[in-house]
Amino acid sequence: MKDIGWIGNNMRVMTHAMHRLAIYDMDKTITKGATWTPFLATYARRRWWDVLPLIATLGPAGLYLAKRIDRARLKEMTQALVVGRRAKLATVATAAERFGKRVAAKKVRVDARARIAADQAAGYRVVLATASYDFYVRPIAAALGIADVIATPSTVDGDRLIARIAGENCYADAKLRMIEAWMAGEGIARADAHVRFYSDHVSDAPTLDWADEAFAVNPHVQLRDMALAKGWPILDWR
Repeated sequence: MKDIGWIGNNMRVMTHAMHRLAIYDMDKTITKGATWTPFLATYARRRWWDVLPLIATLGPAGLYLAKRIDRARLKEMTQALVVGRRAKLATVATAAERFGKRVAAKKVRVDARARIAADQAAGYRVVLATASYDFYVRPIAAALGIADVIATPSTVDGDRLIARIAGENCYADAKLRMIEAWMAGEGIARADAHVRFYSDHVSDAPTLDWADEAFAVNPHVQLRDMALAKGWPILDWR
């Protein structure tokens, strides 16, 4: 009877909430793997000599592993090497569009696609919240029928894409801040929203704790242990 009462109370909260949000992390949650390096590889394959800068990204990767730079700086440095410090925005957009369609068609987990459709059918507004760059996340989201994207913002100067993050890398605590900022911009008060959040990684613990319903999806060891301790459902979409 206790469980039935909890379900009833939870349903009443959801009924009275003006907004239902289902927020998904992207890399390794709904996709089968990470997307930044594959995007760089796809971009580099446009011309054979672009493979050389791709190999050069091993340098920043080593600095990151040695904890000499953070994730944000790693993105900026690898973007500068492969895409360019001031790339033509139209060229990047074309490559991102092709890449996004390919990811949506071949690299999205079947169970993730079904869950997104189920949330949408249940009246949830589906949002993609990811540390990946916005310029290639948006085509992926569009191909999946997701209109709302919260991602690491890129810098644009006229018709050029600059190898610099415009604000915060949408990761860990920053992801929660950016979700809250997005909600404020949409006129959604936290008290008037019921939030589901799906993630594969413990770095999203701040947002998982904040959500009304937290789902550990394809979790690595640390997140699996946390989910078991906190009673979060574990979803295996692999």
